[in-house]
Amino acid sequence: MRLEVDGTPLEVSPQPGQVLRTLLREHGVTSVKKGCDAGDCGACTVLVDQVPVHSCITPAHRLEGRTVTTAAGLGTPEDPHPVQRAFAEAPGFQCGFCTAGFVVTASTLTEDDLADRHRKLKGNLCRCTGYRAIEDALDGVANTTCAAPGAAIGTSVAAPAARRIVTGREEYTLDVPSDGLRRTEALLHLAVLGSPHPHARITAIDTTEASALPGVHAVLTHHDDPGVLFSTGRHESRLDDPDDTRVLDPVLRFRGQRVAAVVADSVRIAEQACALVRVEYEVLDSVHDPDAARRPGAPLLHGDKTTAEHRIAEPARNVVASLHGGTGDVEAALSASAATVDGVWTTGRVSHAALETHATRGWVDPDGRLVLRTATQVPFLVRDEIARVFSLDPARVRVVAKRVGGGFGGKQELLTEDLVTLAVLRTGRTVQFEFSRRDEFTVAPTRHPMRVRVRLGADADGTLTALHVDQTMDTGAYGNHGIGVMFHSVSESVAVYRCPVKRVDAESVYTNNLPSGAFRGYGLGQVVFAIESAMDELARELGLDPVEFRRRNVVVPGDPLVVTDPHEQSDLQWEGSYGLDQCLDLVEDALAGPLPEVPRMDGPVLDGPGLDGPGLDGPGLDGPADWAFGTGVALAAIATMPPRGHHAHTSVELLPRGRYRIGVGTAEFGNGTTTVHTQLVATALGTTPDRVDVHQSDTDAARHDTGAFGSAGVVVAGRALYAAAQALRKDLTDRALALVAARTPRTASGVLGPAVSVEPEGVRVGDELVGHAELLAEGPLVAHASHDGTPRSLAFTVHGARVAVHRPTGEVRILQSVQAVDAGTVLNPEQLRGQVEGGAAQAIGSTLYEEVVLDATGRVTTDAFRSYRVPKISDVPRTQVLFAETSDPLGPLGAKSMSEAPYNPVAPAVANAVRDAIGIRPYRLPMTRDRVWALLADATDAGGA
Repeated sequence: MRLEVDGTPLEVSPQPGQVLRTLLREHGVTSVKKGCDAGDCGACTVLVDQVPVHSCITPAHRLEGRTVTTAAGLGTPEDPHPVQRAFAEAPGFQCGFCTAGFVVTASTLTEDDLADRHRKLKGNLCRCTGYRAIEDALDGVANTTCAAPGAAIGTSVAAPAARRIVTGREEYTLDVPSDGLRRTEALLHLAVLGSPHPHARITAIDTTEASALPGVHAVLTHHDDPGVLFSTGRHESRLDDPDDTRVLDPVLRFRGQRVAAVVADSVRIAEQACALVRVEYEVLDSVHDPDAARRPGAPLLHGDKTTAEHRIAEPARNVVASLHGGTGDVEAALSASAATVDGVWTTGRVSHAALETHATRGWVDPDGRLVLRTATQVPFLVRDEIARVFSLDPARVRVVAKRVGGGFGGKQELLTEDLVTLAVLRTGRTVQFEFSRRDEFTVAPTRHPMRVRVRLGADADGTLTALHVDQTMDTGAYGNHGIGVMFHSVSESVAVYRCPVKRVDAESVYTNNLPSGAFRGYGLGQVVFAIESAMDELARELGLDPVEFRRRNVVVPGDPLVVTDPHEQSDLQWEGSYGLDQCLDLVEDALAGPLPEVPRMDGPVLDGPGLDGPGLDGPGLDGPADWAFGTGVALAAIATMPPRGHHAHTSVELLPRGRYRIGVGTAEFGNGTTTVHTQLVATALGTTPDRVDVHQSDTDAARHDTGAFGSAGVVVAGRALYAAAQALRKDLTDRALALVAARTPRTASGVLGPAVSVEPEGVRVGDELVGHAELLAEGPLVAHASHDGTPRSLAFTVHGARVAVHRPTGEVRILQSVQAVDAGTVLNPEQLRGQVEGGAAQAIGSTLYEEVVLDATGRVTTDAFRSYRVPKISDVPRTQVLFAETSDPLGPLGAKSMSEAPYNPVAPAVANAVRDAIGIRPYRLPMTRDRVWALLADATDAGGA
């Protein structure tokens, strides 16, 4: 069969049932991405005879004689299509994995289509941006600029990869060039047989038939397990997580857990062989509720393990971690309070829904090293644990992460690398393992579901007197992040308020549900939802304005940060850059102004005076009688980097022709650290970011880097890089001075201070320019620096929302979304704006739409995008982003981290607005239409009774 792809004739022989996406990628067309393989996300969009189609559901055999155009065929980085140029300059991407599909679809839109863009783009999902930047690209709005030499900080420079991303040329994990040992025809594929039971023991397993299937190279079972316990959750110290996991375990603790893995010539053969593995199980009792799991007689998930050896708090109670403590007598303080609130809030499971699924390709290089090219946020931590589990020398393991298609904490795990390592070591061949979208929903860890009881008390003047948080979280079958998330969830969320009496009771509990893990905010979002909702309700009890009530009770410089122990020592030093007061003021002022343009969205019609565009004066809302209107606010605090150390070792080297190369271990997955790293180095070295080459997220690129999580890419690795660049600047000037002094001693001796400058073309000493070639003739010029992540600071966010609630259906429409952030020095305004918008959009998803639903036996019932609702472009309002004016002495050039923080205050702000609108407090997330409708119906029934 012949077809034309991006202008090149191609002769192919599709397999029976093969789709266009896999056919294209088999022939090296990597600009087509896999996001869902179900026609739901649009990452695979191509043009067939100039008509956009989802190639993942387009039968390949229908392409006889057709013309296929991908993003790579629309334009090149040097000569992009006008739409690609617009997406690069907006910039209409963050991780960029969805961008090729968006660009292809957008290239077909006419002027009339742009007016109906929400419907035209309903088949394309973006998890990162919040869509505003994509709409700017559609409207031709350019938000990026070029920086002058040495003046990159504070400018919205474009990402170094911008044009490669929009033209489909940027490499992601499995976009591997077909060269040497990595050519695709030598590639083996891995598939997994998952457990059909939530709790069972394998009593017999027969792989004879599976092994005999032509094309099968290995069938791996628990008999092949290396016998080393570990945790899939990765931290700087591996002791932060319990050792409760095996590569292949004879005891199965959740549905879908690995029973066996098959390595074969193709995914299809591997899956066929999985069906031929014969397994006998002893089905064990299972427990799916964390309260039931702690009761006497409950099935024990890890009862064979101990606290001392495996770091599980109470294996006999299924408790992974616990915290019970406080200061003062909370019961007495609540009894003496003028007003109290007592409520229980629950949050559901949320999928990270990064469009690039977990994937790893592994091989042995010519030097005999194991190489893993993988979608990870933590390449060094993966290397170290792989070496430990398989008894390898870490120096004989290399882990590389190319650009990662979204993370949000979900790739701070070791989910595919261990099986690929086992398969490579067994076969000696190149092996690839790629999660399906169903795997992402049914096997990959989710955000921890929590039940949080909050009791609050205050005196008549509105001063807090008591705060009690009782939190239970379901960590699922394994404790990856189950310790850290629990402790973090009740840290800044509690410490942000000044209160003389506090108590925290928190437990992280094993169940036979799929594991939970790291997720944006790392547990804070769930507890902040409860505390901020309780604060809002207490303000109502006292008759106080909710913003003013918070002002009276938030910590201010000089206050201790107390969770349970007022004498606890902390490395947090936040008094020098406090912006919470500004954030409260900025949001309060924004909510007092006119509404922005109300977005046109699917669903019930919302129109009326003041609701058809700008011009509604003041915070009071009015509209059609079947809509109720309300306003809400919430705040959150978060440490600017993870506790107990976060390390980065970096280097900066001068290259010929005035370019610089930086070596840094942190990964890029839409967090924007790569852009900021080039800005920091360019500023220190008097050049422009486009002259800075980046070698990153590769264990060969640096001595060590803890990884890209906890928003540490800028404040840890960035600070180390800036220090390395400053050290290199000194080396450059010292060498230039020496060279000039050797030629003209008297002239050089009088040249000091301002007369020496580093410029794009060299170092100027007085009137003489010492070029890079002369500087390098004396030997290499490279500088190193590191940072250990201490001490830490605090960042603050405040979110405000105005909503309309449709009483007949329960639909919640966000009319205004505004967030003020205390991010210190704003290094790249457009990029920071995008991080806030993206965090807010993701939070709106988990507030109103998203939930991974399990049945009573632990089976996931929302295993595709069509049943798990990631917000579309029509679902997300524009979030107005406001910056407090602060500068943090601990961050690079005064910057704070701001990737996780924007997520945390959104849910309570929207919930408080819903409460304001309908007079009923929502206690459960997500606030889907049916749940809000039920709240209204119950209130109506109660009133009628």
